[in-house]
Amino acid sequence: MAKVLISDPITAAGVELFKEAGFAVEVKTDHTKEELLAKIKDFDALIVRSQTKVTAEIIEAAENLKVIGRAGVGVDNVDIPAATKKGIIVMNAPDGNTTSTAELSVAMVLALARNIPQAHASMKAGAWDRKKYTGVEVNGKTLGVVGMGRIGMEVAKRMLGMNMNVLAFDPFLTKERAENLGVQAASLDEIITQADFITVHTPLTKETKGMFGAAEFARMKKGVCLINCARGGIYDEHDLAEAVKSGQVGGVALDVYPTEPPTDRTLIDLPQVIVTPHLGASTKEAQENVAIDVAVEVIKVLKNQSFKNAVNLPPLRSEVRAKLEPYFELMEDLGKFAAQITGGQINKLEVQYLGEVSKNETSYLTLLALKGLLQISVGEEVNQVNANFLAKERDLKISEFKSEEAGAYTSLIKVIIETEQAKHTITGAIFGKKDVRIVGIDDYPLDIALAPNMLLIEHNDRVGAVGEVGTILGQNGINIALMQVGRKNQGGNAIMFLTIDSLVSKEVLQKLEAAPTVTKAKGINL
Repeated sequence: MAKVLISDPITAAGVELFKEAGFAVEVKTDHTKEELLAKIKDFDALIVRSQTKVTAEIIEAAENLKVIGRAGVGVDNVDIPAATKKGIIVMNAPDGNTTSTAELSVAMVLALARNIPQAHASMKAGAWDRKKYTGVEVNGKTLGVVGMGRIGMEVAKRMLGMNMNVLAFDPFLTKERAENLGVQAASLDEIITQADFITVHTPLTKETKGMFGAAEFARMKKGVCLINCARGGIYDEHDLAEAVKSGQVGGVALDVYPTEPPTDRTLIDLPQVIVTPHLGASTKEAQENVAIDVAVEVIKVLKNQSFKNAVNLPPLRSEVRAKLEPYFELMEDLGKFAAQITGGQINKLEVQYLGEVSKNETSYLTLLALKGLLQISVGEEVNQVNANFLAKERDLKISEFKSEEAGAYTSLIKVIIETEQAKHTITGAIFGKKDVRIVGIDDYPLDIALAPNMLLIEHNDRVGAVGEVGTILGQNGINIALMQVGRKNQGGNAIMFLTIDSLVSKEVLQKLEAAPTVTKAKGINL
């Protein structure tokens, strides 16, 4: 039974999903570092929010951990390189708090425009000062949105509804997509110089840390209002405080900070600055959504089902996944098959996609073939996350080839492996949606369904060869489920491919290879 540790508070709905899935669940949200180090080795999944710091040390101590789930968007508190190296999937819940954060950003724009928090505090203190808190309308003003991901798009949509002109900057925003969204694609420079309000919706990276500093503030419209409900550090807070004091920046609304809780209050204490304690995802609906979303996907990982939202896996869009998913089993099995029929150190893997399948994004399929290939020698700790890392460590060269020509087949996939001594090609196909088959080994044509236990025999195409093999297997209690023979020329070399009911021992393989007609015998277990 898989064990799940929930080390930060999530809603009961998420906890119940794990229990309903049949997992053992422990909820403890006040671990010391030492406590977590001591117990993490026993768990298959770890669920966190922002409180638990999943360091490289914690990850190294995790002997059974398969997945870390973050009930939220950011994964700043997880050492992703360390998790990736160890083959641990890190996933988040990027959709659950989209609306919540977008609505807070909109609220911040309006609060800045109308001085709502300051007027509220003044009146609570007993004053009645209408002139002091005169604001501006957002109608007709220009909003600059930096980062047009899910949240940025939702903010833009809402502010367009309030008749704002929206300038949007994003490295992947095309003019066509901008037109469809009703916004104007702009450069960062255009937003800096033209916007009345600027809201940022980017992750904190080397490129975005301190993206806006003294030079940028100086070039903005005098009295510009700035909003950050994304990640602390995108605005340089020291420079921003100076810009607010000088009047260059008219107002700031912050929900996030470089250090949380913040230790430097220079900016926070200015009267023109509105602050909230990281409330972007703090709605009942968002808390419920992220807990459910991360639980659903972590359960899929633990049950070896298809999943999404992994932050250290190649992205696979839903429409692409739907087209490629029928090939998932085939690819992994082709990799395992290839590893077991060759001898020597494999130094090259090439995957050829022929026919209809070649029209798709195939990198994830290649990754699955690589995973299967490595598992045979490295072990079960190989997965989609660390397969490329392990291949690089082993100087294994990986390549793809695509062609729309597949002969009589709709689609074919060839896995080609090379060692210093030999080269082998295994060709697979899918009939219908689920009928996974091997249709060729090297230059020998075949048509046989994959099975858990198989036997590949190279032999001389002579009378009695099949009988010799059948006799040896029968004498050792191995039942043949299916047999097929492939040959190029009569009387020459041939292969015999068998699906059998049980594993073949080394002793039986040796007996087979001692038979007069047999040149090589390989047991294959999937």
